[in-house]
Amino acid sequence: MSERETTNGGNERPEEPPPRGVLRVLVVDDEPDMADSIAFFVRRAGYDVETATSGAEALSRMASAAFDIVLTDLRMPRMSGLALLDEVKHRDPDVEVLVVTGHPEVETAVHAIKHGAFDYVTKPFDEAQLMARVEKAAAHRELVRRNAGLRERLRAGSAGRRLVYRSARFAETIERLERAARTDASVLIQGESGTGKELLAHHLHDCSTRSGERFVPVDCATMPENLVESELFGHVKGAFSGAVGHKMGLFQVADGGTLFLDEIGELPLTFQTKLLRAIQEREIRRVGGTETIEVDVRIVAATNRNLQREVEQGRFRQDLYYRLDVVRIDVPPLRERIEDVEELARHFLEEFRRETGGGPGPRDFAPEALVALKSYDWPGNVRQLKNAIDRACALGSGSRIETCDLPDDISKGTRAEATIGTTDGRPLGSFQEMKARKVAAIESTYVSELLRRHEGNVTRSAEEAGMSRSAFQKLMQRYAIKSSDFREE
Repeated sequence: MSERETTNGGNERPEEPPPRGVLRVLVVDDEPDMADSIAFFVRRAGYDVETATSGAEALSRMASAAFDIVLTDLRMPRMSGLALLDEVKHRDPDVEVLVVTGHPEVETAVHAIKHGAFDYVTKPFDEAQLMARVEKAAAHRELVRRNAGLRERLRAGSAGRRLVYRSARFAETIERLERAARTDASVLIQGESGTGKELLAHHLHDCSTRSGERFVPVDCATMPENLVESELFGHVKGAFSGAVGHKMGLFQVADGGTLFLDEIGELPLTFQTKLLRAIQEREIRRVGGTETIEVDVRIVAATNRNLQREVEQGRFRQDLYYRLDVVRIDVPPLRERIEDVEELARHFLEEFRRETGGGPGPRDFAPEALVALKSYDWPGNVRQLKNAIDRACALGSGSRIETCDLPDDISKGTRAEATIGTTDGRPLGSFQEMKARKVAAIESTYVSELLRRHEGNVTRSAEEAGMSRSAFQKLMQRYAIKSSDFREE
């Protein structure tokens, strides 16, 4: 894996790691002189370094102290570098492993990467080449350490990001997303807060040819304006007050993979021109630096704003908007895919029980509780639904989640039944959209109430509704209502 950074003839002093709590590196080589030489370079860059001359000694040291990076030779007697790699990853999957190899062993080094090594260094190497690899491993280790959510996603893999839905509307969204994944085009995901935009971005990454590389999420809304450029592009030592070392930006961390820019609409206008140039030219320049660094990243952006309106009002650059909006994915709010509410609610119930080890507590939903869930219009979308289910699981004392276990606004149907639109500043939408929401709430509540009254008997419920049985069943299917939920056990 090459470090495609432009330097002054390769003679530039190796860059120091970003300011951090000192990372610990273990250098393993059966030749003590080589181990000491590597350790000297790494220690000079500001890392805490120890050495070991065998795999067994390395594992012994790891048993008594924690290390962030292991830098090991491949060819060692008794325990090879590959065997050490397997054991290190078995003990702690988050430790970054760099392997050192001779040119004839490059295929073996590639094999090591497929088995979890972060990167490899070929002999002979100079200090700059070595430290470029170490710095990149350190930056990734630091990113994982300070982002607990990313840690869980990396360990869980695709299975931990399962998309839960049954509605045709959301299925169309996923189908469009997966078609976009087959290209390398920039993607803009638009949707209200809580609709799962980051989950969809990660699904796109998993379906793309970059799935074996890193997915790096960036929350643009939480980055201080004066640090945005440093966070994304990195900085050199002395670039500004507090820049005590060189720092790799997240563009470099994501090199070869996907960079997810969440809440892109929050980026300051002063930085948008630089971001546009980075995307167009596929290169960045660190704050305070003079050299350009080539980067190969797939940009996926997300926003809960209407970016076209932001452009019209002068709050977002039109040229950047067009560069991001190559493929647009509009994520429907939960109120427009009411069929997914029960599916998601049951998923969150199972997830809560799994995370808490099962035991006593709700294992199912009372029919009335499902009616309440499907009658609500969910201004906070899927995130709000998850919070509601977690709360009900924590407070519920019976074997089922009852209506009284749900938050008051949901259990009383405040939004779905008593309001025309919204009270929190969200757009009301068109008349047809408002009408569709209200009709859906009324129909789902009406069908559920009939089934409750007739204890799940579809024929009698349809007769009271003055409908044919097949027409009544179509309504049940539209709102994912099951007659079995209303039958006495």
